[in-house]
Amino acid sequence: MTQERNIPEHRGTALITGASSGIGAIYAHRLAKQGYDLIIVARNGERLKALASRLTDETGRTVETVTADLGNRADLARVEGVLRQDRSITLLVNNAGFGGTAPLLSADVDKMQEMIELNVTALTRLTYAAVPGFVARGGGTIINIASIVAIAPELLNGVYGGTKAFVHAFSQSLKHELAEKNIRIQAVLPGATATEFWGIAGTPVEHLPNEIVMSAEDMVDASLAGLEQGEFATIPSLEDAGLLAAYEQARQALMPNLSRAAPAKRYNIA
Repeated sequence: MTQERNIPEHRGTALITGASSGIGAIYAHRLAKQGYDLIIVARNGERLKALASRLTDETGRTVETVTADLGNRADLARVEGVLRQDRSITLLVNNAGFGGTAPLLSADVDKMQEMIELNVTALTRLTYAAVPGFVARGGGTIINIASIVAIAPELLNGVYGGTKAFVHAFSQSLKHELAEKNIRIQAVLPGATATEFWGIAGTPVEHLPNEIVMSAEDMVDASLAGLEQGEFATIPSLEDAGLLAAYEQARQALMPNLSRAAPAKRYNIA
């Protein structure tokens, strides 16, 4: 007797940026296994097509490819169009981005501007393209890949830290704005992860201590577990969730005291 294949319930379509390798490719694999059809986006069309073929063979899901450089406005506009027009999309994974490890005095400011265009501008425009459709269809999910440097910018290049702090803050604002719209927002803050990121950023992963580097598979699996558990911010390596809760409680305690008509008495201004 032939055993029936366990096919998960269809969960709509996930659009994943930066999907040709590393974290994005693993998200594609895991989400297809969970029952999502896919639209995978990246610059490397050959890699995308190979991944799409492999995922379709393995999971039976429909996988479309969009070859696009999200740092190019015309390419970015094409992907925005997909997000606006494809009513099957229920999940957006904003993963595309790159980083840097060089300090200001050693960094190329033009490369820093390119980083801002991809890490901040593209992510923002894709989110703005997706959200109206999610609202109209009654729900959706956005996963924004930030970094631990969003809250610890001293660790790497300051512009990179600034872009990821934007992703985290933008995600917090989205969570607040869309709370009543049945739209899930997750910000993922990975630590060092074993991908091509480090070589592109200027410090090959082989130069990092093994004890701080997580595999990309474990990072994605932890992030998806965090999503299932209802987390907003997921730090895959953080053992004590109470530390993150305390950080958020301290931020909330600050908020009522941030804007007042008079300077604080500690400044001794008459």
